[in-house]
Amino acid sequence: MARPQSVLDRSFTPAATAGTGGTAVGGGDAAGRAGDPAAGTGAPAGTGAPAGTADLAAGAGAVPLLPVVGGDLDIPLVGGGRTRHVNLDYAASAPSLTSAADEVARLLPYSASVHRGAGFASQVCTAVYEDARAEVARFLGARPDDTVIFTRNTTDAVNLLARAVAHLPEGPGRVVVLDLEHHANLLPWSAQHRVVVPVRSTLAGTLDALAEALRAEPTALVAVTGASNVTGERLPLADVVRLAQAHGARVFVDAAQLAPHRRIDLAVLGVDYLALSGHKLYAPFGAGALVGRADWLRLAPPYLAGGGAVRDVSLRPPTAVPSPDENGPSPAENGPPSPEVTWADVPARHEAGTPNLPGAAALAAACRALAALPAGALAAHDDALRARLEGGLAGLPGVRVLRLWTDADRDDTGNADTMDSDTRDGHTGDTAPVGVVAFTVEGRDPDALAAYLSAEHGISLRAGRFCAHPLLGRLGASGGALRASVGVGTTAADVDRLLTAVREYLTTGPSWRYSRGPGGWAPDGDDRLLPGWASGAPAAPTPAASPCDT
Repeated sequence: MARPQSVLDRSFTPAATAGTGGTAVGGGDAAGRAGDPAAGTGAPAGTGAPAGTADLAAGAGAVPLLPVVGGDLDIPLVGGGRTRHVNLDYAASAPSLTSAADEVARLLPYSASVHRGAGFASQVCTAVYEDARAEVARFLGARPDDTVIFTRNTTDAVNLLARAVAHLPEGPGRVVVLDLEHHANLLPWSAQHRVVVPVRSTLAGTLDALAEALRAEPTALVAVTGASNVTGERLPLADVVRLAQAHGARVFVDAAQLAPHRRIDLAVLGVDYLALSGHKLYAPFGAGALVGRADWLRLAPPYLAGGGAVRDVSLRPPTAVPSPDENGPSPAENGPPSPEVTWADVPARHEAGTPNLPGAAALAAACRALAALPAGALAAHDDALRARLEGGLAGLPGVRVLRLWTDADRDDTGNADTMDSDTRDGHTGDTAPVGVVAFTVEGRDPDALAAYLSAEHGISLRAGRFCAHPLLGRLGASGGALRASVGVGTTAADVDRLLTAVREYLTTGPSWRYSRGPGGWAPDGDDRLLPGWASGAPAAPTPAASPCDT
């Protein structure tokens, strides 16, 4: 099945791009969903995708799976010298796919209103926006009657769904979550109706704990992560769905970390709702999405009130108010008129205001590029890099890789991108962790090590508690940890640069003196300057606006 072209592909090629033939950046007519036999190799021109599946095992991770913006970024090192930037912080915000950035650049000449204009450019923008909605639905295997609501990010999407669950016709619904969740899937649910279930040392035990919570009391929703933003470990979603359905509950999946590493099919898995972020899915232009069943969202109060979310607004005549005047009610003007609103149906009901068209278009372009990869390519690339990273770290003295479960390493699917339903060892399907690895180094401050890696080796990763404080405490790392995460632009050479740098730190120590300031650890006398367009100020860590990682 050939993928549908975007509106920009079909007929609206700007003069500046004349000569491209209107071919989609990130995919052509022959590109299809992973595993589609009609799609050939599924490698669209210009994406850098592997030519086929035959060499996946041998070559996985050797080169970028897809080109990303900034993949060859040259940055300064403390004390002089420059190096290619190694980005191992994909789990926080991934770089843009070049195809996503190109799609936005192609769209900008047509920048105009969406759903609000009669002009040609406005018609283009409206068509691109709605095409993007359909593309996200296809990418996630949404059911025909599911709705796709564009949001700012995953956090925004979870809060939208939480609002809907709090306004169910039968009353606020009980929500069951696990204690491993990112704060975005822990805090939005009503405290009065939220039940937090502690995970156990195995996946099978964790499923038992979830079953016990579901038996205890009627539940509206089970809200779980698709892949941990700390350890990369995954729940067997097919089992979670089976348990929830057996107790009349629906399932929401926070797929912020899962979607960039594995393909998801909502209809096959039976997941009811899913949220993701464009900035983690190689489209950092400020858009995310909530995808799932329309009924709860249709009944919920609008997430935001304003233009675009309404069908009609009128002013209801004021109601006369009693008056001490013996002649009866006071004149109508004594009471103010009030708006009477007929709200729109979903998805417009929850998309008030002017939408983020570049964000939606970029998200759709990223979905197209990932969907066009050969079957198994995404998982093979991810698995190879994680194995190299985790194995290398485990071999270093004093390094502890953080893990939750003892039975979470199995891939029952033959290294395919989409989860399977083969039951073994008490749980179902592919639970091999994704390319997110957190670790601690005995006796070393994670923030200081992160500063060293950046200043002396040009390597970016994350240090802190990753907006998952309860989980870090459970893992015995309440003081914080380091997290390296990979993606389609990462190579084995990038992983090796990290391993070499950490080994050097442990054996010979840093070459520079570091001090802790208001923003964290930094090299003393750092004379590097930020680019002029980014203030041109001296390089220095900036105090966080929120103490999420302190």
